Amino acid sequence: MLLDSWWRRTLFAWEQFDVSILLSGYIGETSRIQFHRPVQERVRTIAPFLRLDNDPYLVVDGGRLYWIQDAYTTAETYPYSEPADAGLNYLRNSVKVIVDAYHGDVRFYVADPDDPVLEPYRAFFPGLFRPLDAMPDGLRQHLRYPADLFRVQVDVYSTYHMTVPQVFYNREDVWAVPREKYAGEPIEMEPYYILMRLPDEERVEFLLMLPLTPANRDNMIVWIAARADAPHYGEVVAFRLPKERLIMGPIQVEAMIDQDTRISRQLSLWDRRGSRVTRGNLLVIPIDRALLYVEPVYLRAEDTDVPQLQRVIVSDGETVAMQPTLEQALRVVFGEARPAAVGEAEARAAVRQPQVVGRAREALSAAQQALEQGDWAGFGEQMQRLREVLEE
Repeated sequence: MLLDSWWRRTLFAWEQFDVSILLSGYIGETSRIQFHRPVQERVRTIAPFLRLDNDPYLVVDGGRLYWIQDAYTTAETYPYSEPADAGLNYLRNSVKVIVDAYHGDVRFYVADPDDPVLEPYRAFFPGLFRPLDAMPDGLRQHLRYPADLFRVQVDVYSTYHMTVPQVFYNREDVWAVPREKYAGEPIEMEPYYILMRLPDEERVEFLLMLPLTPANRDNMIVWIAARADAPHYGEVVAFRLPKERLIMGPIQVEAMIDQDTRISRQLSLWDRRGSRVTRGNLLVIPIDRALLYVEPVYLRAEDTDVPQLQRVIVSDGETVAMQPTLEQALRVVFGEARPAAVGEAEARAAVRQPQVVGRAREALSAAQQALEQGDWAGFGEQMQRLREVLEE
């Protein structure tokens, strides 16, 4: 609201209990006062009938800052639906909200025009909602799949993926969100955003993903990803892992890290020198047909709350390494060949070794270059090439 008159300045100085509004020489006729400044408070004031995602995020477009807020339509009495969290049995991410971070302008865009719950609101407030096509292209490129919706979908699908009635009735194949260690305490793993290439796809995509384990077991059984790039936005895919192979789950990899004497010794040493060690969230990254586990290690001085990245832990499920950078950790995990057998095999290996090392270095160098360029598809291809060279 403009502060373009003396009586308005007086009124708002009284309402805000701030005499500087009245006396300051920096306030003129073009000055504005803004209420409901927090993003979610501002959106709720305009559209209290929408449920908001817990994580609005800030983006840059055209040199300006914007907040993007995912909003949901909800219901508790939708027919033929099983209740989920808070008694809701209907949850749909039908609205994307853009808030200008400078002057607070709020715009609502319809992401799902077929939503029956949103339809009456659009009829009641015809000037409030705009079609998604009206959103600037630069902002549309920043849209992502909301994490709160993904959590609910994963929770429901963990049971309803079973299509055989007997298996469903006996709950023989229920999935569960795995546990990991964060700051030394076991917690439930959170979904995370990642750039990667899905199996059988040609390009890297922006995904929200989460691995899952069988109920009451720790090995991985499946990972689920929600796609955020056009034209596949909103598609949720599940990749099941072979049951005949034991695929390490997050908490099992955490145990491998704990059992590595070199890593545990270094972490214990840091903890005794006036600082605190925090092991961050473990990321499970599918690369081609393999899995890579990555966990950051932060060091925080006792007199400050600002953590610093000190080490990166990498594992392929068999080998674990902790190094100052991701590149160095990858070199340790994938760049060292296993010891050769003795005797005749050892002699043959001695002849082959220069060729193998040369090819391995070439693949590792290409993988490093792809990693620096953010080319996860190329990184995966080179790591697979490196693995084949080392296993020859």
